[in-house]
Amino acid sequence: MAPVDDASPGAPLTKREFEALARFRFGIRRYLRFSEETVRRHGLTPQQYQLLLALKGFPDREWATVRELAERLQLRHHSVVELVDRAQGQDLVTRAANPDDARSVRILLTAAGEEVLGRLSALHRDELRRLDATLTPPTWGDSAFPAGGEPV
Repeated sequence: MAPVDDASPGAPLTKREFEALARFRFGIRRYLRFSEETVRRHGLTPQQYQLLLALKGFPDREWATVRELAERLQLRHHSVVELVDRAQGQDLVTRAANPDDARSVRILLTAAGEEVLGRLSALHRDELRRLDATLTPPTWGDSAFPAGGEPV
C-alpha cells in the first residue's frame, strides 16, 4: 500500500462526505468495542483473539512464524513472542519445529484455540452483519460514479 501524502490533502470534503466518514468511523469504533468486550467475557484479551484469527486466517496454510504474525498484527517481534508465550500457557497455540527453516518455529492453533476462535468468530460475524450499513466505507466525490456512470 502506498504511503499517504499528508502534505497535499486534495479537495475539501463535502458535508455529505464528512457525515459518511463520521458514520464509518463510528461503525469501526462500535465494532472494536463489541470485539474487546466479547473476547474479554470469554477469557481472552483482544490481542489473543487477533493472534488466533491471524493464525486461522493465514493464507494457504494452518500455521505462521512469529515474523509473519508480527507483520499481520502490526506488532514488534518481541511483543508477538510474549503474546504467543501467554497464549501457549493457556493452551490456545503451540510451537512446532519448522522443517523448512531451523531458525524459526511454526505457531499453530490447538484444539482449544480452534474451539474458542470458532465461537468468538461466529459472534463477530453476526455483529458485522448487524453493522453492515454503518461499516460501509464512504464513497468520495470522484468515486461516487463508477465506470458504468451510475451512482454507487
